Amino acid sequence: MKLRLFTAIAVTAMAMVSCSEDTEYIGSSITNDTDKLVFSTGSYSATSRSILADSVYTHNPDRYFGVVKDPETNSYVKNDIMAQFNMIEGFELPSVDEMLSKEDGEVVADSCEISLFIKYSTTYGDTLAAMKMRMTELDKPIDEAYTHYSNFDLKKNGYIRNGGLEVNKMFSMRDLTNARDALASLQTNISKQGTSSDSGYYDRIRIPMNMPYKAKDGKTYKNYGTYVMRTYYEHPEYFQNSYWFVHNVCPGFNFEITDGLGVMANVFSVTINIYYNFDKSGTSTKTSLYLATTPEVMQTTHITNDRGALEKLVNDNSCTYIKSPAGIFTEVTLPIDEITQAHTNDSLLQVSVNFMRENTDVTANKYRIGAPNNLLMVHKDSLYTFFENQVIYDYKSSYASALSSNNAYTFSNIGNLVTLMAREKAEGLKSDPNWVANHPNWNKVVLVPISTTIKYSANSYGTTTSTISSVQHNMGLSSTKLVGGANSPIEVKVIYAKFKD
Repeated sequence: MKLRLFTAIAVTAMAMVSCSEDTEYIGSSITNDTDKLVFSTGSYSATSRSILADSVYTHNPDRYFGVVKDPETNSYVKNDIMAQFNMIEGFELPSVDEMLSKEDGEVVADSCEISLFIKYSTTYGDTLAAMKMRMTELDKPIDEAYTHYSNFDLKKNGYIRNGGLEVNKMFSMRDLTNARDALASLQTNISKQGTSSDSGYYDRIRIPMNMPYKAKDGKTYKNYGTYVMRTYYEHPEYFQNSYWFVHNVCPGFNFEITDGLGVMANVFSVTINIYYNFDKSGTSTKTSLYLATTPEVMQTTHITNDRGALEKLVNDNSCTYIKSPAGIFTEVTLPIDEITQAHTNDSLLQVSVNFMRENTDVTANKYRIGAPNNLLMVHKDSLYTFFENQVIYDYKSSYASALSSNNAYTFSNIGNLVTLMAREKAEGLKSDPNWVANHPNWNKVVLVPISTTIKYSANSYGTTTSTISSVQHNMGLSSTKLVGGANSPIEVKVIYAKFKD
């Protein structure tokens, strides 16, 4: 009887406790005399500090590209990206006899280009800022066994092909070329975007690849697209799936900012278009071989931060900081012993902690960096494996909180985590009296800025539901100060419950 009633009573009690200071006999109206619950509350102090992020796991579809000056540190943040391209199983080109794009009897690509498509609404900075980039061909695919972090330098680790395709390009994020031109009309799955005054334009970085291309085997082709198409006809098995394509045809491209300042662009898609003509039922038809980045293939980001500038913020004990990309996290030491030992015979009904934001001292400017929309709370020892293993927060050992209207991140019930930490300590001490010293992070969590990928699905009744399909580090610009630090403990509120003796 008691066990069956406890969950239902708990839900009611959590709402009632906040409205009444007399908690002794809450539950009397829904249980009999022998089943009355006795409630009590406790308030404890957690401590927090800022810690350098060092590097973050970047194998995810959330990509930002550019260089900006952080007004909070007066230092520069730079994001470069690498992209591989998906090959759909069952892909086919027209037969050689149907191809009209030929020179000296051999198939050629009329033209070839790469486009980086930008999401305007989540881009930071001046969209017309003059920037310069370098696109280089990879020599080999990034090792699948390697754990891909934001401090991994492709050039220093020998992944850029010597003598491979290289294109230097001046650009601004906003492409003012009208999107209704003949070639752009062949783009698929990309919607036009813009404001009411410039709708019908693409925000993209367009990189032509029409110069002669020399492959690894020494053969020279009219352009990169010709190399890809002739490889298809010589080795169709290389195009059977993404693994064969990446390992035998196109290991990927690196995109690096070489000059300019003022924009951090959210790149939501990178595509290769190889244009050609073929005979379709007796009619000359212009089309393209279209390849795009997808979650099934590798996409990484190389982030350059000023470590010295970040350390100045980390050493500020008057508060804590959250900064992305790969900037600063907040570490929190939870009062696990105090919570569990103060009421050894009671059950934890609710454990909540609130992290209030502080106003920044940075003078407002035209392009202000916003606070992160979502924070993840994860055990410090699981910080890296959480993202490497592509875990979804479960509200048992990891939690997420969105920035609320009262300017705070609230974790409303982390009781499962508190119980888990207490249990791990108790089990550890049974076999190792020095367990606490050997596990210094046993009661520590880290607050990390995250972004999520949402998957939408419709049922037979036409109702659409959404679920979180992945959780990633926030690779965009975000920053906030939280109440805390060495001299400002954070309150942890606890509600206990037990059945009356």
